[in-house]
Amino acid sequence: MLPVKILLLGSGELAKEFVISAKRIGCYVVAVDSYSGAPAHQVSDEFETLDMLNEKALRSVVYKHNPNIIVPEIEAIRTELLVEFEQQGIQVVPSGRAVNYTMNRDHIRNLASRDLGIKTAEFDYAESAQESREIASRMGYPVVVKPVMSSSGKGQSVVYEASEMGKGWDYACSGMRGDRERVIIEKFIDFDYEITLLTVRQKDEDTLYCQPIGHRQENGDYRESWQPAPMDASLLKQAQYIAEQITSNLGGYGIFGVEFFVRKGEVIFSELSPRPHDTGMVTLVSQNLNEFDLHLRAVLGLPIPAIEFYGPSASAVVLADRYSESLSYTGISEALSVSGVDVMLFGKLASRPLRRMGVCLARADTIERARQNAYNASQSIDIVYH
Repeated sequence: MLPVKILLLGSGELAKEFVISAKRIGCYVVAVDSYSGAPAHQVSDEFETLDMLNEKALRSVVYKHNPNIIVPEIEAIRTELLVEFEQQGIQVVPSGRAVNYTMNRDHIRNLASRDLGIKTAEFDYAESAQESREIASRMGYPVVVKPVMSSSGKGQSVVYEASEMGKGWDYACSGMRGDRERVIIEKFIDFDYEITLLTVRQKDEDTLYCQPIGHRQENGDYRESWQPAPMDASLLKQAQYIAEQITSNLGGYGIFGVEFFVRKGEVIFSELSPRPHDTGMVTLVSQNLNEFDLHLRAVLGLPIPAIEFYGPSASAVVLADRYSESLSYTGISEALSVSGVDVMLFGKLASRPLRRMGVCLARADTIERARQNAYNASQSIDIVYH
């Protein structure tokens, strides 16, 4: 029954688009983040500012607003509390168990590799720079070092030799979200390409899949994505089967961003997010129902008759290169001068080096042209720092 009250934990650009989808069908949304004026704060009915790792603060805001549904959008949350709230009758998206597992890379990696027998990169965990060196020496360099809890590639790097491990450890610690000083050491995979498979779990219907999304990363953070990613049908079926295995085990309803490496005719599980994915922003122009609409419908148990794919589409990010608390943008007219191109600026009030401030989207007759148009548009936009 609508309307429902949603408590949104995390208020970044993905959360903002989810709020927009929710408001279209009359939901009441309270957006929470660690700072005021976050993107989703700008479009929600109410907002709160607090540290979501603080048990007392998180418990207080839940009791204050008494939501029907809690939707996590970030990793830095006291996730064990969400299981408790679920037991009290509040719907947690996609489920308390799923959130508790997927907010921590070690938990989801253990589930996939050790419990379900799904192929992953060779990996181990370390809690010091010295332990990281010992693991990497045993595996053989290069290795990927990343925090067990982070977002958008923060703290992730490739380490090529033992002398670089101290720097890799420090960088991982600098990108950690939460209070767990632990990293995952992963044998580097020389993959052919990587994809995100947006996987939609429904309450009473079959699991749905969007067209695979290809993406390019730098330092573990996405820079551009495109849909569909050219992919052999048999490999896509493998990816769908693995995604179904993991998401069915986790349970709950909503969209999951399941990431895979593809190498020499095999699909290797990489990561999983229990919510809309940053690479999936391309669906804002590529589909009749974007990833935020799909997430909302699945969460609310609303019908998803069909996901209609419009054609080759791409996204490219707009990045800041310095710190500033006063900024504006130029070049928007130039970016929008090409047919099929759209621009989304997130409304972030401050910038820092390599922070995503917006994204350019494009649809065209080929993937190559869509990618080029999205990239050109992103390069047309300049951030003016005051």
